[in-house]
Amino acid sequence: MNKTRLVAEICDEGKRLDVFLAEKLDITRNAAAALIEGGGVLALKKNYKLKAGDEIEVTMPEPREVDIIPQDIPLDIVYEDGDLLVINKARGMVVHPAAGNWDSTLVNALMFHCGEELSGINGVLRPGIVHRLDKDTSGVMLVAKNDFAHNSLALQIKEHTVRREYHTVVVGNLREDEGTIDAPIGRHKTDRKKMAVTKANSREAITHYSVIERFFGFTYASCLLETGRTHQIRVHMAHTGHPVVGDETYGARDKLGLSGQCLHSKNITFVHPRTEKTMYFETELPAYFSEILKKLRAKTGG
Repeated sequence: MNKTRLVAEICDEGKRLDVFLAEKLDITRNAAAALIEGGGVLALKKNYKLKAGDEIEVTMPEPREVDIIPQDIPLDIVYEDGDLLVINKARGMVVHPAAGNWDSTLVNALMFHCGEELSGINGVLRPGIVHRLDKDTSGVMLVAKNDFAHNSLALQIKEHTVRREYHTVVVGNLREDEGTIDAPIGRHKTDRKKMAVTKANSREAITHYSVIERFFGFTYASCLLETGRTHQIRVHMAHTGHPVVGDETYGARDKLGLSGQCLHSKNITFVHPRTEKTMYFETELPAYFSEILKKLRAKTGG
């Protein structure tokens, strides 16, 4: 059993315990309620209203036994040492096994490549996974080979010191050449598979963007994440009225031949857990992204 201690902040004042746990542990509210009712949080009920300063000790159950099979799937490894890997994830690859995707995931490929040399902090379903990319988001992501590296990298992400730059093409023309979207994100009130900009049961979310190139009816932009909420760029851009091309989940009608969002994790900067040196890695735009730009430049006459 893994124990985690959470502290309620001022912004959590008045929240139900199950809502608080769902946000902090990145699980569904039903899963949080089941955790409480199963004795994972002693002496508190799911409808307990939090006070600032409350310390909540959570005992997480061991992950259910799942036979994760190592699979010889090619990986684009940008960097590797004894502590971590930097992977250039392919578009269409699911990061970790889940219902409907029990194999052919990044985790299956990592287990073949690394054997038992992966961090175990996130359990058997997500060994080594420090942060995630959506299935149709390509690009650089970090993988931890041991718990020491995992703890360090996770703390850097939590403290917003990991610099993550994404490239995207959005529908319409962004009015300003650069700007900041500061809008809290939480679960959609009716569709639990989606996120939304909302004040209810949400967390701070900040995205900085800058225009790289303009086309007729589209904008090629760079996005820097100050925070890392689920679907953050996709939700924020849709909130501005400029959804990511191909992202039908968040309202993009213009797909330009894509099924899924046009979003690429371009580069990442972090401090190496062991050497404490600043590390920077960048990837080229993948073929699908370059083809979109080629189409738009041809239409624009560029």
